Amino acid sequence: MVEGVGVAGLVDCVRGLMRDGFVRGLVDRRVSEFLSVYGAGDGRWFEELVFCILTANSSAETGIRCVEALKARGLIFDGSVSDVARVLRGVGHRFWRVRAGFIVGARRWVPGLRARVLGFGEPVAMRRWLVSRIKGIGWKESSHFLRNVGILDVAIIDRHILRVMREYGLISWSGRTLTESRYLRYERILKGIAEELGIPVGVLDLYLWYMRTGKVLK
Repeated sequence: MVEGVGVAGLVDCVRGLMRDGFVRGLVDRRVSEFLSVYGAGDGRWFEELVFCILTANSSAETGIRCVEALKARGLIFDGSVSDVARVLRGVGHRFWRVRAGFIVGARRWVPGLRARVLGFGEPVAMRRWLVSRIKGIGWKESSHFLRNVGILDVAIIDRHILRVMREYGLISWSGRTLTESRYLRYERILKGIAEELGIPVGVLDLYLWYMRTGKVLK
């Protein structure tokens, strides 16, 4: 068990990271990247959606490598399922066949993607639409996508964040699948911590991720 458990203990830990110039710099640069995507077009938003499809039950590093490989071969917006699958398999993605199908199927939403998502007005409705319309996207992935396109009022609750929350005594649940209600309940806990720190919950996620991995990835 970590020292200084509870909300106060976690706030103190994150506050210490925020005072660390190196870590703060990593987080600030990543947030600047997210905010720059917010004003980009549908194609750039779709690249982030593809990244999030690829990171589910995988890793951010694998997702980054796969997206770069697909872009290099012109296969983000074009190409068959078999073409995409071949690239994903070559990069080493575990679920290369299924994820290829998800990516090709999601292309139908590229035209108007940004306006459609923003048209829902608030993050819960945005995520419900993404989860209901795009195969391979759940609550974690839809939150990841929104944060990566500059909508910072969402928490990306993955295994690293769940582990931190358990270690600090904020939750006791250790199951595998987060329902919508449980996801939003845990997000409210994290939002309370973020509010105390004076940062958006999507930025808090980066600090918590650093606590577990020593990295600040997208």
